[in-house]
Amino acid sequence: MIAGFAVAAVFTVTPWNYIPTEVTEDVTVIANMEYGCVGESEYGMIVVVPECSAQAGDTVSATFNVPSGKLNGYWEELERRQNPMVDEWDRNISGSGLSP
Repeated sequence: MIAGFAVAAVFTVTPWNYIPTEVTEDVTVIANMEYGCVGESEYGMIVVVPECSAQAGDTVSATFNVPSGKLNGYWEELERRQNPMVDEWDRNISGSGLSP
């Protein structure tokens, strides 16, 4: 019974959050290299657009793969559940130092 539950859990919960989903969106060009443009998507992914002549700061359309868990919020929820002591205030603090 435990083996059956483990197999069911693996095939019903895990895979859809890691299978890549193809996305097409406008990305902001960071640099223009000899192999194309390097841009950043709204998901924070670095994307290479081949045969691109745009300059840094321009916006170009790109098609790339994003893990489904990033799109459907699974990774954020997983992070929240794994770190229950980190509240909203802690997430908004940046920098270094010791807290009282």
